[in-house]
Amino acid sequence: MGLGGSGNQGGAVEISKEGEVKKRGRRRKEGAKKEINLNQSKYFVDLSHEAESLKLVNDLLAKANDKEGGKVINFKDLVIIAITKLTDKDIERLQEMSLSEMEKVERALIEFNKKNNVNLSMGEFLIKKLGIN
Repeated sequence: MGLGGSGNQGGAVEISKEGEVKKRGRRRKEGAKKEINLNQSKYFVDLSHEAESLKLVNDLLAKANDKEGGKVINFKDLVIIAITKLTDKDIERLQEMSLSEMEKVERALIEFNKKNNVNLSMGEFLIKKLGIN
């Protein structure tokens, strides 16, 4: 057991003289926007742990290359065509899929507060939604 004596496996913890628990290590910036590198010219897609997606890509490539003559159609060709077919609705779905469970709950709280013109805290909101008295 390290500092704190709790056997915490989630990271280093330090207890101050005042009894406060202080977590050590790198802190995430709250609300920080992720920067996109617009100069990036190479992308890597690892499907080794996504068998279903890998099969889909391989099946599409096999179908695209089942032809007489011409150059071999590769993954890049497939992606370029597919990206042009994305709609705003698809982008919204991707954005929704990127949210963590807690971010989805926070979003629901904000929408609830706006819709009902109230200012509930997260705890009050969860009690109301879960029907806990």
